[in-house]
Amino acid sequence: MSDFLAARLSEVLDNGNGITVDEAVELNDRYSADELADAADKVRRRWHNDEIDTCSIVNARSGRCSEDCKWCAQSRHHHTGVSEYDIIREEQALDAARMNTMHGIRRFSLVTSGRKVAPADIENFCRIYRRIEAETPLYLCASMGLLGLYELRRLKEAGVKRYHCNLETSASYFPSLCTTHTHADKLRTIALARSVGMEVCCGGIIGMGETMRQRLELAAEARDAGAVSIPINILNPIPGTPLESTPLISEEEIVRTAALFRMIAPRCILRFAGGRMRLSHDTMRRMLLGGVNGVLMGDMLTTVGNTVEDDKRLFAESGYRESPLKA
Repeated sequence: MSDFLAARLSEVLDNGNGITVDEAVELNDRYSADELADAADKVRRRWHNDEIDTCSIVNARSGRCSEDCKWCAQSRHHHTGVSEYDIIREEQALDAARMNTMHGIRRFSLVTSGRKVAPADIENFCRIYRRIEAETPLYLCASMGLLGLYELRRLKEAGVKRYHCNLETSASYFPSLCTTHTHADKLRTIALARSVGMEVCCGGIIGMGETMRQRLELAAEARDAGAVSIPINILNPIPGTPLESTPLISEEEIVRTAALFRMIAPRCILRFAGGRMRLSHDTMRRMLLGGVNGVLMGDMLTTVGNTVEDDKRLFAESGYRESPLKA
């Protein structure tokens, strides 16, 4: 290992503060994907144990979204044929939560389309969350858009421990992908969620045409916003969206990205999320031994994920044990 990589690794192992974007860009320019992944695995082992943090989501309101995010199948600005429905039925949500419990998945989130859930609707979701909290051992999360203080407090009171609000991409690239809300709007919601006592899950999508520097800026921005979990989604270009013809980034680039995210955010859970279905088995294993230590399991809203059984075999091969459910 050369002096520059060894020095950066030593600093992260010692203090857990994470490297700068400039340092991460230099590492990317100077070292192979395997060298970066090996360093990232040392960081993961230093600041985390061998538990894999598992979660799953259910699409609790689909389609007809007012926002114009270029990657998203649920925007009413795009014609993708996605299913459209209002608030999920309570029993349907409970069935999904029970299925997660049966599979030993630790966290569970309701995810809604739209700019935000209105105060008038938040009580319906709170009722569902209270039942899930009472009837399952799941850790509860929510992803309901650009909520205000009242809605976030109500969710917290209903048992939601963690709020998910992806930055999606860096502040420097976001305006080219969405015009109906801003990066600052997202940071405002993240700060409000933390102010009511929730943890924050905050990451984004890679492969949307951003540069590696912009990708690494996203990691630093999520870290600095206070994220405890950073999901890494890989763009799955959806027909009917403006990004439908976006070239796929290589598996090597994905491995590099995950490793550098770990160097930037050593204390965060780095979470495999949407789009990983196209990756080879070897690449997914390399990433689990290259910085990643969390997984979003099952179907991913409008795309299909890996099977739970496949994921569990992969965890075991990579030396992980699953995080326990609440007693």
